[in-house]
Amino acid sequence: MHEVLLYALPLFGLCMLAEWAWGRWRGRNTYGLADTVSSLSQGLLSQAAAVVTPLFQTGLYAGLHARFALLPATLWHGALSWVLAILMYDFCDYWLHRASHESALFWAAHAVHHQSEHFNLSTALRQESLYPIMGAPFFIPMALLGVPTAQYAMAGVVVLLYQFWVHTEHIGRLGWLDGVLSTPSNHRVHHAVNPGYLDRNYGAIFVVWDRLFGSFAPERERCVYGTVKPLASWNPLLSVGQFYVEMGRRMRATPRLADKLRVLFKSPGWMPPGFVPVPLDLDVRLAQPRFDPAAPHWARVAAVAAFVALAAGSGAWLWFADDLADGINMAAAAALAVGLWGVGALLSRRPRPAR
Repeated sequence: MHEVLLYALPLFGLCMLAEWAWGRWRGRNTYGLADTVSSLSQGLLSQAAAVVTPLFQTGLYAGLHARFALLPATLWHGALSWVLAILMYDFCDYWLHRASHESALFWAAHAVHHQSEHFNLSTALRQESLYPIMGAPFFIPMALLGVPTAQYAMAGVVVLLYQFWVHTEHIGRLGWLDGVLSTPSNHRVHHAVNPGYLDRNYGAIFVVWDRLFGSFAPERERCVYGTVKPLASWNPLLSVGQFYVEMGRRMRATPRLADKLRVLFKSPGWMPPGFVPVPLDLDVRLAQPRFDPAAPHWARVAAVAAFVALAAGSGAWLWFADDLADGINMAAAAALAVGLWGVGALLSRRPRPAR
């Protein structure tokens, strides 16, 4: 399915350019250069991860479908079957998404998508590298019900593509649609760290699931974006590993094995006995400025040039990745990760102090 996303990229780029121009014209620009490059870097890393983990992308699903499908594939033909497949995928994704906010182990994989302190269309492309690996078991019911692997995969692409347009601050409330669909208003709430907004509005296409299962919250106040504990870094590898490191710290600090295991599966905010957390004042968090240290002009230009080169090379690689040997794909993914680390390092450079 890499080809589908590659075809969509030019449209994504035009939409982001239009949103940026609209924001500048209206005096409400929602973009930051370093943040946008950081989000797009995570998008590239997620595609690289998808190439080197085919077992978790469709392989596990295909194997279960072949052996344990309860309904014949002949039932899954026609337009109605596609609608049902998308509905089922969206329902399963709701529970995966909810688990990813309520269980620390799953949050560690999902946190990447929430680390941006801006909210714009580039945030939609800030995809998680490890999320599909963690999420594969949530879609087993579709395999058991006989949804063909190709239909399952395409339903996933539809659900993913739908979510692009809801990542914007330039579309307001949409009336009754806000009560049925995931809309920009609903999704702004999901990305906010305001106390009344935390862990709300998980639905990818339909917010009806949130209404049914008690996780819905309407947009009532200005949203402050990011994670409760900000990443405060442009390092893409640190971004992926941030909460895994945090879980490791908590597990080392508590002596009982049972508590170490609880760290993994209880909520991301749960602290084990023996661990002394840094006090966090949400009022202070809501008032703090966005992370955006000033890098030298030359470093910003170099970072953008390097990112464009890496993106072009990645596009060519992803187009042919399915025909390449596993070793080549692993090497390409590693090279991309190192290159994006370099881009983050450039964006993190500090100006020399004046003499």
